[in-house]
Amino acid sequence: MSAANLGGYATNPMSRPRSTPPGQHCPVLLDEVLACLHPKPGDVVVDATVGWAGHAVDLLKSVDPAGLLIGCDLDAANLEQACKRLTPLGLRFHLHHANFAGLAQIVAEHGVSSADVILADLGMSSLQVDDPERGFSYRRDGALDMRMDPSHGRTAAQLLATISENDLRRALEELADEPAARIIAAAIVTARQKKPIERTGELAKVIQEATGKTGWRLHPSKTKWTTHPAARTFQALRILVNREFANLEHFLRILPACLNPGGRAAIITFHSGEDRLVKSAFREGLRKGVYEETSPEPVRATFPERQRNPRARSAKLRWAKSP
Repeated sequence: MSAANLGGYATNPMSRPRSTPPGQHCPVLLDEVLACLHPKPGDVVVDATVGWAGHAVDLLKSVDPAGLLIGCDLDAANLEQACKRLTPLGLRFHLHHANFAGLAQIVAEHGVSSADVILADLGMSSLQVDDPERGFSYRRDGALDMRMDPSHGRTAAQLLATISENDLRRALEELADEPAARIIAAAIVTARQKKPIERTGELAKVIQEATGKTGWRLHPSKTKWTTHPAARTFQALRILVNREFANLEHFLRILPACLNPGGRAAIITFHSGEDRLVKSAFREGLRKGVYEETSPEPVRATFPERQRNPRARSAKLRWAKSP
């Protein structure tokens, strides 16, 4: 699958799958996304992180019949799943194996200079998390990879083999708000001197032993749940491996120019570092007049959604509207 588009027209517009098939990835804040973006028939809609098309299915239905959906994702495997779900709608869409930082060029390929609606959901797909060999899960042993696009770039194992203790500590503090950053960084450097850390299980064990949480349980009691001691470290490494903050910062810079007059953008974040970048960019855009309106506070999932979908607990949605 190249950077060229996938998809196009399907043949049976009456054969429409449910937005969230049983057992598949649940789109976070779906109702809230549709409410703040107001997609309407004829709109050009961009799903900048299409994933399994959880949001894209409903966005594409909303712009029926004359609209167009353009989706992109760094992970080619996600695009295969998205194509399977979007094709039965019988509506116009194009998918790109590409980084959303190149959104302006992607949109231009389809004869439009900007879009009416843009969504970016910065969370990972269940396909990525559930595959141990992708290396994203601290609860499933597999190769320590973590690349969103497995076709190129350094793996997390390669990064851990060379990063200095100070740089690792700083990354844990700044990218993941890890309170035990100093202890964990020192433990990882000590462990790699004895043997390269190449498996997710090995890394998780080093962190649990360093923090004294080898007996960690997700639900220590019926009414309480706790974060895995390796969660923040895995988060920081994933951000470093995929240059997520640099890509997000560039996306936020080009976003206003990619919106039509009166267009709307929404971004869903899952940790404080991402949310700070989005909040700051939207606030600055409002001050400079490139946005007419922005969300005063982040939109959070309802209690029923948080109960139904654990991923929604940390999700924050912020939106902006162009003049």
